[in-house]
Amino acid sequence: MRRTVTAAGALALPVVLLALQIAVGSPVQARTPAAVRGGHTAAAQPAAHGPKAPLAATVTEGQVREVAPGGVITYPSVTSCLTVTVRLRDGGLAGAHASLFQVPGELRSDEILPALKSLVGGRPVSAIEVKGAVGAWHPGYFTKAIESYGDGEAVPVPNGRDFEGLARAVADGLGRARHIVTVQDVPDGDQIVR
Repeated sequence: MRRTVTAAGALALPVVLLALQIAVGSPVQARTPAAVRGGHTAAAQPAAHGPKAPLAATVTEGQVREVAPGGVITYPSVTSCLTVTVRLRDGGLAGAHASLFQVPGELRSDEILPALKSLVGGRPVSAIEVKGAVGAWHPGYFTKAIESYGDGEAVPVPNGRDFEGLARAVADGLGRARHIVTVQDVPDGDQIVR
């Protein structure tokens, strides 16, 4: 009888631990603006990497998220925005939805690349894809958001579609080689990346 109780107790512990993990949920993946402005890195924020990342994520304006290998990222309503998707060599995806104007409570355009870089960390990357309203974006918006300009300061205005400038800005912002970055002008709508 004593062995039966011990065996049952040994089986119950993993079940209880699994139930606690499900109840608490998986780590938060979105970056918070306060952490970025406070000088903290995404490493200071809980982030799901690898097998802990979900298989699907919706990344709205001003957000950064990751999905596990074989997963799907949906960027809804990409109109004047740019999306940046990092394809990890293990098959996972990390994505950012950069907005021309900051959505309340979310990241500004000059906070997006540092947050994405921190989420990816030093993991191997096979490709980086930039898609969206290329003609609406000046490469400088990734280093100084439109909201950052004061009275009397001239906000840079895009002069046509600067594919090369955007690719260079993203490569520099993520600390990656320029040749793995592609830029594509995509019409309005949802983007689904597999």
